[in-house]
Amino acid sequence: MHWFKNVIKVSSTRSSFKSLTPVSPSLSQLLQFNRDYSVADTSGLEPTKGDQKPRVVVLGSGWAGCRLMKGLDTSIYDVVCVSPRNHMVFTPLLASTCVGTLEFRSVAEPISRIQPAISREPNSYFYLANCTGVDFANHVVSCQTVTDGVDVLEPWNFNISYDKLVIASGAQAMTFGIKGVMEHAIFLREVHHAQEIRRKLLLNLMLSDVPGVTEEEKRRLLHCVVVGGGPTGVEFSGELSDFIMRDVHQRYAHVKDYIHVTLIEANEILSSFDDRLRVYAIKQLTKSGVRLVRGVVKDVQPEKIILSDGTDVPYGLLVWSTGVGPSPFVNSLDLPKARGRIGIDEWLRVPSVQDVFSIGDCSGFLEGTGKQVLPALAQVAERQGKYLAGLLNRLGKEGGGHANSAKDMNLGDPFMYKHLGSMATVGRYKALVDLRESKAGKGLSLAGFTSWLIWRSAYLTRVVSWRNRFYVAINWLTTFIFGRDISRI
Repeated sequence: MHWFKNVIKVSSTRSSFKSLTPVSPSLSQLLQFNRDYSVADTSGLEPTKGDQKPRVVVLGSGWAGCRLMKGLDTSIYDVVCVSPRNHMVFTPLLASTCVGTLEFRSVAEPISRIQPAISREPNSYFYLANCTGVDFANHVVSCQTVTDGVDVLEPWNFNISYDKLVIASGAQAMTFGIKGVMEHAIFLREVHHAQEIRRKLLLNLMLSDVPGVTEEEKRRLLHCVVVGGGPTGVEFSGELSDFIMRDVHQRYAHVKDYIHVTLIEANEILSSFDDRLRVYAIKQLTKSGVRLVRGVVKDVQPEKIILSDGTDVPYGLLVWSTGVGPSPFVNSLDLPKARGRIGIDEWLRVPSVQDVFSIGDCSGFLEGTGKQVLPALAQVAERQGKYLAGLLNRLGKEGGGHANSAKDMNLGDPFMYKHLGSMATVGRYKALVDLRESKAGKGLSLAGFTSWLIWRSAYLTRVVSWRNRFYVAINWLTTFIFGRDISRI
């Protein structure tokens, strides 16, 4: 929404010259008029009638929610999506956008392309808003619009009645209550996070080359610290070290000896991977210049972090990647929980209420199901979304789409998850592929250039549209042959 704020600033600037040149009403005035009119006109979407298509309300636009919307039969249902972002982010490739291996448009897919009915059908909608509460007894969700830094617009509230509700609101980054993380660290979960990392990296490179900057300050500015040794932290460290070796050493020769990367992990990096692959990853990261530190962060300050052993670690860029946990919205719902997530049964239903399902990182199997809470992975969310779309389509065809109409219906086979393996890149055209179903299980594990090709090819097939697949393929090919275009960094 930063572009939106800029448009409003331009409008207000033009209006300041009204004594010289007559101008039309500003955009902010028009938006305020539309807001007042819409609030006076309606408070939201009313319950559907018997002769109307039932309405599925989806909270969230992540892997689970988008895969669900893509698979829903819009000849049976009207689809309403509520989310604070109007696109899906292809999170496994976000690390590549931070250093210019991929462009941002390659990893973002508009919701209207994933489910065209949202922009074409008369009773299907996308609302840029957050869900603030759910009245499960009356089948109503309460929402508040997202204005994201637009000072002239106040958020307003509205309600949506649903026949089927799917909670796919995801999770939030875990900070473990450490002071200063939210204020000074950058997370790597959204496109704007990757944009901020790229902007700060370039700014620090420029500032470090200014005459008069001390040696100590130069080293601090060019010290990139990554906290968290999971796949995201390792992949970002690998991409960053690759960028330093291939681009910074050539084009920022004056500061090339000052920039380095430190990866901090409390336990073992890539703890879910095969031990042989972990050793390979450590070797490759160390070889590419990444310094591995085992420690626990105690405090985060504007220019340094403090470890539990008292060590000070100065930084110019701090990226936080320590896993995810329940969001405040999920915590606020009065529903049974499974390890902090919304409790679901074998058919992904929330059993304590009618017509409510939950999928993705915000959900977990209840203890009574005999199943373990699944990891917060894209492949889990995607398959849950695909399964639930098929279940809802079947219910709709059998007359169970409307509210309270599927109580005694047969839901068919329960959801079954089979882990397809894990992959991670460690930079310099090297990657890890672990195809075991579990850490204790047996299976194929590969490392090296062949694994990198498998990793790239697998992700190419998962990018949502052919347009994005084309962008990704061209970006990778040009980077492989020519290196990154430093003007984009």
